[in-house]
Amino acid sequence: MSPASIATVLFVPAEIRVLRVWLPVAAAVNLLVVLAEGIRGDVQAIMLTMLGTLGLIFARLLLPDGIHTWKKSAALLMAVGLLFLGLLSLYLSKLSIFDVWSRAWLFIPSSITLFWLSRELVSSWSAGQKSNELVERGLQENKKKMPRFESFGVHAVLLHAVLLVVVPVVWILDVAVSPGNILGGAIGDEFSTEHFANIVGSSTFWVWVRNSLVVACGTTLAGLLLAIPASYAFSRYEFAGRKASMFLFMLVQMFPGIVILVPYFMVMKTLGLLNTSVGLMIVYSVTALPIGVWLLKGFFDTVPKALEEAAVLDGCSQLEVFVRIVLPLSLPAVAIAALFLFLAAWNEFLLALVFNTSNDMYTLPVGLASMIPESGQQWGDFAAASIIVSVPVVLLFVLFQRTLIQGLSAGSVKG
Repeated sequence: MSPASIATVLFVPAEIRVLRVWLPVAAAVNLLVVLAEGIRGDVQAIMLTMLGTLGLIFARLLLPDGIHTWKKSAALLMAVGLLFLGLLSLYLSKLSIFDVWSRAWLFIPSSITLFWLSRELVSSWSAGQKSNELVERGLQENKKKMPRFESFGVHAVLLHAVLLVVVPVVWILDVAVSPGNILGGAIGDEFSTEHFANIVGSSTFWVWVRNSLVVACGTTLAGLLLAIPASYAFSRYEFAGRKASMFLFMLVQMFPGIVILVPYFMVMKTLGLLNTSVGLMIVYSVTALPIGVWLLKGFFDTVPKALEEAAVLDGCSQLEVFVRIVLPLSLPAVAIAALFLFLAAWNEFLLALVFNTSNDMYTLPVGLASMIPESGQQWGDFAAASIIVSVPVVLLFVLFQRTLIQGLSAGSVKG
């Protein structure tokens, strides 16, 4: 069979190829919407969305294949029905942001299907017309369109990933700037700074901030002092039990924190370190040590040993080689390890809750949790405090963004 004949047989319009992928994706999203509507208890929306899901599945099965000419007409009728069903479902909804988004996954795919199946090239191909001129024109169009369709698909997925992160932030920010302690309601309908004023004017909150800063900074410093020499030793030296020790470091991370809670509590109680910042620093440094060691070891492995050998020939001791050669080259990885250690201590809740029973020694996660008692929840103040607490983390990522990128890409350095 000649290349032209093979192309004629295998040619499929770009629109059909895209619909074969995205109609099942739309059906899967609508199944998730069904689960969400089940939580909301909206029976009408559940029924309409289930019908839409089945319709998308049938639309995928009815897509033209270039052989059965009746499939195009059936797919067009299904697309018209889905478009009507999506608009009806949107009309009957409360027109919230979730309703518009969820219904869009029904009427937008149906609209695109209706439009694409009506195109002249797709119609000709669906009717079984596969002349060399049609196939040649279709292949040229596919070459131009497929990269655009793939780029659009990637951006659509990334946009939804961004929304999953942004929507909760917008919601908590709205609660923080809204008067009262209401979690629901329309976004942006009212504005007030009373909750931020309550938090900033609270001396207790600043005590929590001080405790968290002391613990996080102390943990970062102690963790680096332990992780840097340990990771360098694992990277450069061969000794008995090296591989087993690295495996144990990884194994420890597999167990949840609650497993070590009781032993740590007994040790801290015996040493008299309960309700102290030093006790939390020790515990956090030890629990975060495996992450720091694995991270830094991977970077030290990429530092060329020839640099160290040259420094030794110049008369440097092993300590001088490490301090003057290896450590300066490893600053991006050290910055990442420091950030991970800081965030681990800044966000940790369980150990801080168990080891600190005094309000004066609460860290921010425990302090914020205490603002939500069984009765009289201070949701507005809680939201405002959460926004303030997140500011240092955001600033750290912004200030050290370039260093973090360098550290995360350090594995590409050739030794």
